[in-house]
Amino acid sequence: MEEKKERPARRDNRRRQEDDGLIKKLIQVNRVSKTVKGGRNMRFAALVVVGDGKGSVGYGMGKSKEVPEAIEKATAQAKKNMRKVSLKGTSIPHTVTGVFGRGSVLMMPASEGTGVIAGGPVRAVMEAAGVKDVRTKSHGTSNPINCVKAAVYGLFGLMSPEDVALARGKSVEELTV
Repeated sequence: MEEKKERPARRDNRRRQEDDGLIKKLIQVNRVSKTVKGGRNMRFAALVVVGDGKGSVGYGMGKSKEVPEAIEKATAQAKKNMRKVSLKGTSIPHTVTGVFGRGSVLMMPASEGTGVIAGGPVRAVMEAAGVKDVRTKSHGTSNPINCVKAAVYGLFGLMSPEDVALARGKSVEELTV
């Protein structure tokens, strides 16, 4: 009876996609160039939003000579920047405005079944965060980077009733009266 030789683990230089249960949304890939003595240096900048669909969200930007590498760097940065946001069921607990630069995003809670009423970059942020019912309106700039940052900063500014009660030194029941 012959014994099968066990093969050594094959080393793969290809990048493996790990399945960590996160929602990754690519918002934008931008080709940027730098003029140097010998000509133009082309690079790519990627903007990615990552969330778990249960109330955590983060964004990241990465730059590289190749698109996949830029996306990978942006995803890694987004995972590092992930923070928990307060949700109330499938919506947000209260109206909030996120501001970054000349852009602002107004986010309003919506009743169940409304869906995500948001444009482009803000929609991706809401879906990654796990917000299913919300109404939003972007004011000012339509630059995807500024819209994403404004939306994320707005979500980070959300406070649950427990947070407000703790900050005021009262109980939740005292606030609802």
